Amino acid sequence: MEAVVGLVVMLLAVSHGVETKCDVRQKDGAQCYGALGGTVVLQLMDRVPERFTIEKKTIKILIWKKNEISQNINEVKYSFTSSDGTFRINNLIRSDTDEYTLKIRNSNGALLEVRTLQLSIQAPVSSVRLVSECLSQGEMRMSCSSEGGDSPQYSWTLDGRTLTEDKLLSGNHETDSITLRQDVSGVLLCSVKNHVSHLQKYQSISTCGFIFINCTESDETRITQWVFAANNKLCVEQTTTPTAPDTTVDPSVICGVQTAVAALLFIGIAAYFAWRKKKSQRAEGSAMPQEREYPETSV
Repeated sequence: MEAVVGLVVMLLAVSHGVETKCDVRQKDGAQCYGALGGTVVLQLMDRVPERFTIEKKTIKILIWKKNEISQNINEVKYSFTSSDGTFRINNLIRSDTDEYTLKIRNSNGALLEVRTLQLSIQAPVSSVRLVSECLSQGEMRMSCSSEGGDSPQYSWTLDGRTLTEDKLLSGNHETDSITLRQDVSGVLLCSVKNHVSHLQKYQSISTCGFIFINCTESDETRITQWVFAANNKLCVEQTTTPTAPDTTVDPSVICGVQTAVAALLFIGIAAYFAWRKKKSQRAEGSAMPQEREYPETSV
């Protein structure tokens, strides 16, 4: 049980132990921010003067004199490091939001310089949540919410690039809720930050299943709209495969054709041999000697 309690305390210390820094050297009226429950480190100077005071409104919270702190109203909360000229305010609470004044004096107490700064305490962002919702026309609404942060600022990117207007139907890349167009997909990232924290949450998104119809129906009606692909019945082309003609031939027809071809072939062969025979007979007749007849009155 003690180990569990110790772990919880450690986690709380880590989550509330945010340290921020603010450089106020040679600056008057600087704006600084600290995380609620954390520490702010104010860079006041490079060279430590002989005497100076730090005041919160009119209350002196720290006095430096003769190279040491001569007065500190709360040593746990306020500390000054002479080696680097930094002033730390620990365990920040809401009431630490105020104006602080640095007054530098010489050894005689004469005022040499006065500088002021405004410190604002903010709660850091503790978590980020993304919620997606498909709308009736295929648009996608994305909501980014955060917990624990004061004055959170939002920004969106898609695939590592700033989300542009051509991807959006409403909202912009600096709002907590946006509506994406029907064809947008990729890795969407929401960043939430304030002056003391910065958290991010990403989600891989795809389209809501809609397609864009741009065609003309059979009745000459022009269709241009987004429809859910699974239920689409607009401008659907006929995909029925035409029936191939029946090429089966009756066996009796094949048999008849074969018989006719055989008969023609037989007649052709017979005619050819008859022609050869007749030609041969003519040739033999022309080769025999002719008997000549003479009239009786011939000598």
